[in-house]
Amino acid sequence: MEYRLVSKFADYRRAIALVGCGGTGGFAAEGLCRLSLAYPRLHLILIDGDRVEERNLGRQNFYPEDLGRFKSQALAERLTRKYRHAIAYSISPFGGIPYECALVAGCVDNAPARAAIAKTADASRWWVDAGNGHEFGQILIGNATGKGLEGSFEGERCHALPLPTLVRAELLAPAPRPSCAEAQALGEQGPTINQFMAALVVEVVRRLLEGRLSWRQVYLDLEAGSLRTVAPTPEAVARLTTVPVRRLVRR
Repeated sequence: MEYRLVSKFADYRRAIALVGCGGTGGFAAEGLCRLSLAYPRLHLILIDGDRVEERNLGRQNFYPEDLGRFKSQALAERLTRKYRHAIAYSISPFGGIPYECALVAGCVDNAPARAAIAKTADASRWWVDAGNGHEFGQILIGNATGKGLEGSFEGERCHALPLPTLVRAELLAPAPRPSCAEAQALGEQGPTINQFMAALVVEVVRRLLEGRLSWRQVYLDLEAGSLRTVAPTPEAVARLTTVPVRRLVRR
């Protein structure tokens, strides 16, 4: 049986928050903006308090005229002009994700940022977390802490998956490593990995919007030229956590 994640978008929650507008997030922002054009009532907000630096040029989706500006502001204003579609932005800490966001696309490169996103966990809000190395990357999708996993599956519909930080605890306590920008400057990231990952983030969001996402994890390996997806099943999810996961029975 193929399980599909239930779309969380409702009349009172019609927004996507993109947290992190650097390597992957900067390219994902434009893809998500284009995607939102097909959904007139869907809003996009970009969240990042970092400023554009010289080392970001060339590797990230910024230009010399963006130097010194907040990344989220530079992208939001450029995309608003380019597509004539209002894009919001915030330079607040990552914990300030608006309530109306039904989906958080996380493109951050450090444990504190992921911890802040995890604190906003809400069973009615999916979190799409993207991370990458030199020529590989992964996307993990989840929305629930322990209690939210009860009754996760109903027929072919998946209502809840454990948060990315529950599946991969090392995301909250990674080994010391340079930031995304530093890794790029040191040659520790390939020149195209962020654009590949951004495209995958947009594709995951598209499938969620259309109610046909049948993945809980996605793994990309540019060296091998491979893309692997992992499906959500009650048995697989139960192995990821000590919380009992059962099918929901309607009576």
